[in-house]
Amino acid sequence: MESSNGMSASSCKKAMLPRYKLGKTLGHGAFGKVKLAVHTLTGIKVAIKILERQSIDEYEAQKVRKEIDIMRQLFHPHIVRLFEVVDTPANVYVVMEYMDSGELFYYLTENGKLHEDEARHFFQQIISGVEYCHRHLVVHRDLKPENLLLDSDRNVKIADFGLGNIMRDGHFLKTCCGSPNYAAPELISRRLYAGPEVDVWSCGVILYALLCGRLPFDDDNIPGLYAKIKNGVYPAANHVSESGRDLISRILVVDPMRRISIPEIRRHPWFRRQLPRYISMSSPNASGGTEKIEIDAVKEMVRMGFDGREVIVSIQNHLHNEATVAYSMLLHSFSREQGMQLDNPIKENRGHSDAAQMVTTLTATPPVLPGSNNWTLGFKSLASPNETMSDVLKVFHGLNVRWKRIGHYNMKCLWLPPSAVDAIKFEIQLYKASGEKYVLDMQQLNGPPFIFLDICAAFQAQVVV
Repeated sequence: MESSNGMSASSCKKAMLPRYKLGKTLGHGAFGKVKLAVHTLTGIKVAIKILERQSIDEYEAQKVRKEIDIMRQLFHPHIVRLFEVVDTPANVYVVMEYMDSGELFYYLTENGKLHEDEARHFFQQIISGVEYCHRHLVVHRDLKPENLLLDSDRNVKIADFGLGNIMRDGHFLKTCCGSPNYAAPELISRRLYAGPEVDVWSCGVILYALLCGRLPFDDDNIPGLYAKIKNGVYPAANHVSESGRDLISRILVVDPMRRISIPEIRRHPWFRRQLPRYISMSSPNASGGTEKIEIDAVKEMVRMGFDGREVIVSIQNHLHNEATVAYSMLLHSFSREQGMQLDNPIKENRGHSDAAQMVTTLTATPPVLPGSNNWTLGFKSLASPNETMSDVLKVFHGLNVRWKRIGHYNMKCLWLPPSAVDAIKFEIQLYKASGEKYVLDMQQLNGPPFIFLDICAAFQAQVVV
């Protein structure tokens, strides 16, 4: 096949996607295909959904735009990541995270009912992702094993937001959508619904399928299926533990007002067993206004030829360009290497006292005033305030940082890097977070922002080994 100017279809795609090397076709859809590709700058594998404009009517085009708008808002370890959208006159190329182990549906087909520990592993991750969606005012409305993808480490991620919608205060949804076997009673009864409750029902159906190897509601004809769903009658799962059966029964409640919520699911004993630490902490609110910064990713981009200051400005101002696309992919790569532990396991600092146990989670808050270069980065600690500050100052002393106390657990600091002309001034303040956890904020006051990241990286290297 050739285009009007004599170029082959593959050559056209290469010209439109110069930063990607296209590979094999992963699948076909109603409006195009999905191909495996490699991002040439980072070497990271991605999945590119190629949507052919001539195959999409206006209604479907609106659905595609809505799905893209939704996925651009979501950044969570259990939601498939959207990296980039390349829009051309002939096609729309949607560049997404590549999940190399296929659908949870096929995993269940091959393995049948799962051991409770394995089912819990998947369910905890699903609930974590769904909760994040709801906190960001997104309802999925088509949760099912076919839309849950696995990576090589058997971590599950939510995909396909084609039927998703945005929740707004005071507005109810009425569209009946999704797969009949996973649809909530209020959906098939055409009643108004807020959104989260229908996703919770679908999660209950998925949990039953994980534990039993079959669907709770199934029938050869749709009227019979709908009758079973509306009555909430499903086969008993006698082989499942009492706690597991209790959780299923609290989710598959016909009345959405009495159905368990995600916060209640989180508190259920069956869910809390073997709960990973990063999932035990609730997802941040949509209005949190912070973005995690990975210093190693920025440094890697500098080694690839990017200007460090431009990278920081792009991230700070939420720009969509080559730098932020590469940065997002590197973050994804790092998270895969480190596992799903977003807050990183606390490690003992053998170079200082046992009190210096800090989690290297860095958060960067975009400045309030446009054009400002100030950054705030934070480190979590489980040590007491006095022990934490004592160990921080020991590290600063070794890094040749000078400081002056200006308040309670509050210091102004000055650092002159050996190989730099500009001094970095920054401020540290210790805050109490929750329980016995404390957060040390490091806020840049002036100086080059990229060099400020250098002192943060040096500090990180000293407090965590």
